[in-house]
Amino acid sequence: MRSVKATAAAVTTALAAAVTAGAAGIVAGRIASDAGLKAPPGRPLPGEPRLTVHSTAAGRITLTRDLAALRPGTYGLQGDSSHAVIGPVLTAEPHSADTVVRRLERVTHGTLKSGDKVWLTPNTHVGDPRSALGLDHADVDIPGELGPLPAWFVPGGRNTWVIAVHGLGPTREHALNVLEFLHHHRFPVLTPAYRGDDGAPRPPDGLHHFGETEWHDLDAAMRYAVDHGARQLVLHGWSTGATMALRAAARSEHRTRVKGLVLDSPVLSWERTLRALAAARHTPGVLLPLAVRAAQGRTGLPSEHAGLYADRTVPADREDRTAALGPAEPPPPTLIFHGPDDTIAPWDLSRRLAATHPDRISLHTVHQAPHAAMWNADPTAYEEALRRFLTPLM
Repeated sequence: MRSVKATAAAVTTALAAAVTAGAAGIVAGRIASDAGLKAPPGRPLPGEPRLTVHSTAAGRITLTRDLAALRPGTYGLQGDSSHAVIGPVLTAEPHSADTVVRRLERVTHGTLKSGDKVWLTPNTHVGDPRSALGLDHADVDIPGELGPLPAWFVPGGRNTWVIAVHGLGPTREHALNVLEFLHHHRFPVLTPAYRGDDGAPRPPDGLHHFGETEWHDLDAAMRYAVDHGARQLVLHGWSTGATMALRAAARSEHRTRVKGLVLDSPVLSWERTLRALAAARHTPGVLLPLAVRAAQGRTGLPSEHAGLYADRTVPADREDRTAALGPAEPPPPTLIFHGPDDTIAPWDLSRRLAATHPDRISLHTVHQAPHAAMWNADPTAYEEALRRFLTPLM
């Protein structure tokens, strides 16, 4: 018969192992949650592959053959010390079986040479509206709840302002993709940085909250716009910037001024987006629930987003909580750009949201475009859909 001491020792060992395993799980979950909570602006999101430059020639660049390198459209090509813009795949150009040739539109800064490691980015411009596009603008500071928020303001002839907000991954330079189009149509455009961006205040916990707290900075930008002459507002957001726009349209004291929303690749479930980012970092599937739990503990995020246009809680006992994403009150006219190839923010949630108010929410489906790159896949079609949407709001 086992002695009392031996039994106690065995129990102690088992408890110690359980505590150690539990502590390891907590640490692993915390590390996995960093994929979303500490995504640095201007760096590739998890899962975006590094490509090798094989050669360049006049108007041509040869890259490693990869699904990313075969994406249709126009993209920024970012390296550690370079930036360029590439156009469509040139299928008629000679190339090896493991390479792809694309049009090299321009090298924005730095140089590209054989062996360089680069990645695709939605940012096709570097700099500010003046240096990148030749547009006169003012550098302004928006009073935010954590401190001043730097912003670009490009004036226009209308009293409807567009406030353009980037999301996960890119910087506010992302808005430069559509700024020339908006300026051509005489919209004043405000492009703010928000907490965690370069030059903006650091969030108190140093973490990204998937728009749940960042929307307060968009609210500050709305207040600034109204105080400086805006009669109406259109909020144009990408990724978590779209989430911020939804939050602001529901909660801001200036929400009655919001006459339109443009949502590009909206993050409608932070849980699913965090899981996708963690999985792209090769986090084992068994640890993904721990990543979600760690994110909740670190940020206070709700177990799933509440209603998008009103503060109503999604029932926790739903088998699929995301089914209750529909707005509780009629939203302003909304245009969603999204597609099935977005592996970060699920397209099915955008489809479901559009179905809640088909008379007020329209979905422009974009194929073969990664997260927050709907413009890049087909700039002409994107801008035409945007023009049709904005015309009644002018």
